[in-house]
Amino acid sequence: MESAFWKEKWQKQELGFHLPFVNPVLKRNLSAFDLAAGARVFVPLCGKTLDMGWLLAQGHRVVGAELSELAVRQLFEELGVAPEVDDWAGGQRWRHGELTVFQGDLFQLTAEQLGPVDLVYDRAALVALPEAMRARYAPHLRALTGAAPQLLIAFEYDPAEMDGPPFPVFAEEVRRLYQDHYALRELSRQDVIENQDRFKEAGVTAFVQVAWKLNPLAAV
Repeated sequence: MESAFWKEKWQKQELGFHLPFVNPVLKRNLSAFDLAAGARVFVPLCGKTLDMGWLLAQGHRVVGAELSELAVRQLFEELGVAPEVDDWAGGQRWRHGELTVFQGDLFQLTAEQLGPVDLVYDRAALVALPEAMRARYAPHLRALTGAAPQLLIAFEYDPAEMDGPPFPVFAEEVRRLYQDHYALRELSRQDVIENQDRFKEAGVTAFVQVAWKLNPLAAV
């Protein structure tokens, strides 16, 4: 996906991927990771998700990465805070309190710039990328976060019925991308086609949301 694609989505406010509520998958499953107070949670391709504010309210530090400057600006505006903004190699770093967002190219972000991570919450990053980019993204994310545990949300649907994004990422691919470095456990599986108007109207018959727990093998 070209960066212009996502920037245009934000400019046109075509935000079908943005939930107007905190993701229930996060609320149900965060406790499975037994995070300490003040844990640092990384949200790649975060957009302006309400999940960021919810994680902050749970007492965690939150760091995001997002391509769109408009999305980042709206995130802070909707939180009602004025961030400090400075530059990093891939774009701009926005900070206020326990929230930091690296706006720009995720693939230019380094582990040194990001800092320590206790949990990766991949709510919409892996599924936003076509297959070739997913193969590049997974090892980059692992290196970036020191193979931190992950709460990953994936979707399964018939690509012959409609093309993404979000793209379908089946269990076989999750295993191929991650099983050499993580123990994988499926936390939940639910067909949510009734909540996916765009896909339902296109004739998609099933849209299954799968939550995965990825635990680094060294920690098993």
